[in-house]
Amino acid sequence: MPHDVTVHPTVADVQASSHEATSSREQFRGLIWLVSAAFFMQALDSTIVNTAVPGIANALDVTPLSMRTALTSYVLTLAIFIPTSPWLCDRFGTRRVFGGAIVVFALGSLLCGIAQSLPQLVAARVMQGLGGAALMPVGRYVLVRSIDRREFVSAMTTVATFGLMGSVLGPLLGGALVEYTSWRVIFLINVPVSILGVWLNSREMPVYRLDRAHPFDIFGFILFGGASALYLMAAETAGDGHWKNVFGYVAMATTLGLIYVWHSRRTEHPVSDLKLLRVRSVWVSLAGNLFTRLGVSGMFLLLVLFLQIGCGWSPLWAGLMMVPQAIGSICIKPFVHRLLAYFGYRRLLLVNTIAISVVLCCFAFLSPSTPMWAIGLFVFVYGSFMSLQYTSMNTLAYVDLDVSHASMASSMASTAQYLSMSFGIALASLLMAAFIGDRTPERYIWAFRYSVVILGMVTLAASWVFSRLRETRPHETGR
Repeated sequence: MPHDVTVHPTVADVQASSHEATSSREQFRGLIWLVSAAFFMQALDSTIVNTAVPGIANALDVTPLSMRTALTSYVLTLAIFIPTSPWLCDRFGTRRVFGGAIVVFALGSLLCGIAQSLPQLVAARVMQGLGGAALMPVGRYVLVRSIDRREFVSAMTTVATFGLMGSVLGPLLGGALVEYTSWRVIFLINVPVSILGVWLNSREMPVYRLDRAHPFDIFGFILFGGASALYLMAAETAGDGHWKNVFGYVAMATTLGLIYVWHSRRTEHPVSDLKLLRVRSVWVSLAGNLFTRLGVSGMFLLLVLFLQIGCGWSPLWAGLMMVPQAIGSICIKPFVHRLLAYFGYRRLLLVNTIAISVVLCCFAFLSPSTPMWAIGLFVFVYGSFMSLQYTSMNTLAYVDLDVSHASMASSMASTAQYLSMSFGIALASLLMAAFIGDRTPERYIWAFRYSVVILGMVTLAASWVFSRLRETRPHETGR
């Protein structure tokens, strides 16, 4: 049955409503499944194009690396429009926003499936991003409001497992569909899944909203979105070698960013409340997310290009190599809460980030003669470490916050995640383009090796960020 809760704009009412809404995982089992399904669908579409990149590029008569626009346009749209989700929830309620997001996402998927050119595909991916922008932050926010704090990490582990499965099964499913059917089916399968999601949303999604929502920060939204888009345009332009334009985009983006910082300090309800960065766990979580994902987000694209173009593998077999990551992710999940409780966020994230950077660098030892089982083992170990990293980073942002800040924290965490993913894909593509040269299979192999080493060094920078944390364990925190 639906769980309807109206939240009034006073601290006392918010706290009282939170107390009433807090329940066990059993009571909100359906909600957890709904949010997990949304995370799975969104993660699937963030990665399903990866394995299909060579096939789609051939069908649309473009180069494989030019397909990065279809990847980055989706995640950048997520990053830009995610900050609107807290205001939309306050104004229209979580159930309406979540249901509307599923419908828009389904429409964007349909348009992707019938696209006839790369610009049309990019435009449809933007529409997908418009719908997906509300799925993750609203889902996280509702879980924070509904699930008992003692069970929150466990609930997020369940949701994150489905998200990781989607991100790993995406390349496998994409490879299989491209090889045996058509790349268009990759997007069209979202339509029936979305219909089921709308039905579940009407039954399981609680309604959290304010009777009087504050005015939306339109000026701040334009500043933030403009800065994000210009930074990505700079990365895209760098891949084409137009460095004069790159410096211009970076200068304009930085200017807009500084204006937003000034604006947010003078606005009562900014689109992203930078005052939350005064909380150590929040800024460490966001900055750590940025550097970690900047290094790892383009890894699947690089690995697919290495296997399909460099080693001559089929799309299906290249996608199969992503399955070990899902297995590694699932195997480590039951131990995440215990590891956090024993080591604490600081030590666990510090050591795990260093381990991830080492594993990334070790991918440089792969070659066309490397046995399939050895590549699978690399991917399995990588998946285990990344699963531990994602779950820890995703829960860190909330451990020291009051529940009244949960919506904004969820929005900022999701924005940082997808903004860094778009930059990470652009960075990986830029590195590959810089090292490929004559685009022979041998050059793809060498470009892959140099690129993963550099990305490993970028990821290592996140370890310094996590070293700024205090010793904190999940059971010691309060919001």
